Amino acid sequence: MVVLRSSVRQRAALLAEAARDIQHMQKALTPMPRKLQHVVSDMTGVTGLAIIKAILAGERAPRTLARLRDHRGKQDEVAIAHALHGTWRDEHGFALQPASERYEFHHRQIAACDVRIAAHLATFIDRSHGEPLPPRRGQRRRHRNRPACDPREPLHRMTGGDLTRIEGIDATTGVTVLSEIGSDLSKWPSEKQFTSWLGLSPHRRIAGGKVLSRRTRPTTNRAAAALRRAAASRHHSPSALGAYFRRMKSRLETPQAITATAQKLARWIYSMLKHGTAYAAQGLEGYEQQYRARVVKHLARKARELGYEFVKPVETTEAAVPA
Repeated sequence: MVVLRSSVRQRAALLAEAARDIQHMQKALTPMPRKLQHVVSDMTGVTGLAIIKAILAGERAPRTLARLRDHRGKQDEVAIAHALHGTWRDEHGFALQPASERYEFHHRQIAACDVRIAAHLATFIDRSHGEPLPPRRGQRRRHRNRPACDPREPLHRMTGGDLTRIEGIDATTGVTVLSEIGSDLSKWPSEKQFTSWLGLSPHRRIAGGKVLSRRTRPTTNRAAAALRRAAASRHHSPSALGAYFRRMKSRLETPQAITATAQKLARWIYSMLKHGTAYAAQGLEGYEQQYRARVVKHLARKARELGYEFVKPVETTEAAVPA
C-alpha cells in the first residue's frame, strides 16, 4: 500500500505542477495581447496546443493560426483570429516556450505514474470471490486528468466491492481514498472513529457544561480532501445526496455542508469495505418522503412533551387547493 500511496501522491503533485504551467502559458500570451484563453475553453486542448506549438514554431499570422482550430470548437475562425491579434516580442516566446515544455514533461511523468499505479493495483489479493464487476452508471467521457487506464476493475478485485457505485465517488477518488486508508479497516472499530481520523467529525470543546465549539479539527488528510471535493460536486445533483447537501447548506455555511456530506460518503465507504454492505442509491423523492416523516415524528414528540396532542394533517387534494 505504501508504493500505491507514494505513486498517487506523486501524480497529484505533478497535476498541480501542470496546472501552474498552464497559468504561465496564459501569462506569457497576455502581454502581446493575445487572449487565446478567451476564445478557447481549454488552452491545453486540441486547438489550444496546436496554436501554441505553431506560435513557438514561428507562425504569427492570426488567420493562419485560427485555421488550426478543431472542428468541434464553439468559436469560429474569425473569433479566434480576432483574439490572436497583437504585438509579438521575443521575450514573450522566451517565457512561453519553457512553460509549454514543462507542461509536456509533467504529463509524460503523469503517464508514467499511471502505468506504475496500474501495475501495483494488479498485485493485491483478489477479494471479489469471482463476482463480476457491476456495469458502469452511464458513459462518461474520459477527462485528461483521469488515469489512462480504468482502475474500476482492479479496485473491485482489491476491495470486493465497487466504490464507484457510491454517488460522487469516481475511479480517481476511489484510488486516492484507498491509497490513504488501505483496504483493511480493522484499525477503526467504528464509523465514528473512522470519520474522526479523517477529520470529518465535529470536535466538541466543552467547559462548565457549555459547548464552546463544534468545529472539526484542522487536518491535511488527503482522503478527507478527496471526499470533500466529491461532496462539493453534488451541489446540483438531483439525488438524495444532492438534496442532503442543499439542506445542510440552508442550515449551515457551505464549508460545513461540504464536510457533513463528505462525512456521509466516508460512512458509506466504511460500511462497504468493513461489512461488505452494498450501496443502494436513494432517489430524490424517496429522500424527501423520509425527511418529511422524520420532521413529523419530531413535531409529534415535541407536542407530547409540551402537553399537546398532535393531529396528523389531512392529505390535500387538487380540488381542495384554492385557485
